[in-house]
Amino acid sequence: MLILFTDSDCDLSLEKCKEFGYHLISMPYQIDGQEPVYPYEDFDQFDSKTFYDTLRTGVVPKTFAISPDKYMSYFEPHFANGDDILYVHFSRAMSGTFNAMDLAVEELLKKYPERKFYTIDTNAITLCSYNIVCEVGDMYKAGKTAEEMVAWANDNVNKFAAYFFANDLKFFCKSGRVNGLTALMGNLIGIRPILNMSADGMMSNVDKATGRVKTLKRILQYVEDLQEDIYNHRVVIGHTDDIATAKQLQQMLVERFGEKLNTEIVVVNPTAGSHCGPNGAGICFYAKHR
Repeated sequence: MLILFTDSDCDLSLEKCKEFGYHLISMPYQIDGQEPVYPYEDFDQFDSKTFYDTLRTGVVPKTFAISPDKYMSYFEPHFANGDDILYVHFSRAMSGTFNAMDLAVEELLKKYPERKFYTIDTNAITLCSYNIVCEVGDMYKAGKTAEEMVAWANDNVNKFAAYFFANDLKFFCKSGRVNGLTALMGNLIGIRPILNMSADGMMSNVDKATGRVKTLKRILQYVEDLQEDIYNHRVVIGHTDDIATAKQLQQMLVERFGEKLNTEIVVVNPTAGSHCGPNGAGICFYAKHR
């Protein structure tokens, strides 16, 4: 049997994981030196309002990799049961956690040499990963093989484009995403850098706009310019506790592309949200390219 895995950096709730049959790997975060929090292990429902309100007080959480032993605890029961694994995960380029995963899988495959371990790197995080994970989940439910899903991913992962902005740039600044001067000027005069997930699996600063409305219109313009076969794929709107902006983006999409557009709103997970900060939003869609 083939077992599906994803991780909490891909924005799936436990309910959504159950819908597709995913097992969830928890990517931790830490607030003010307290004990690490493991999403969907230490809680069943993500209280996004409380989490992002904490960030609004000025707290910037830390995130970190999990250990090889932790990966083994996720994977070994399934290998021992005679199952193979397909893990659809957030961008390897963004974290050293995958070095720990490699060590764990190497040891497990020595112990269970008849087993197979497949991966799909979404070259993304949060809403962009979510979109890809859901597409793979659709294929899994349709009975596709691991080889078929991996082949699809090789051709399609970098056709899922995501464009987004953050409201308070100090979070990206502390993550090294924008330099301090850009962050300071953005917060002072309303300039917002627009970022995307590039084909190398990293966040890139690709544009800027002044004010929230102009920023949303600029993001929508990227959708108009780059979209491909948009009606046959999900259009995912992600937000960091700013449902009003997410719904505004959804309405702008419907006004442009019509009611038959398949839109879905998701809340950005706390681990990724630690780097984005509150009151940000963006769109992921199927595109000509990233």
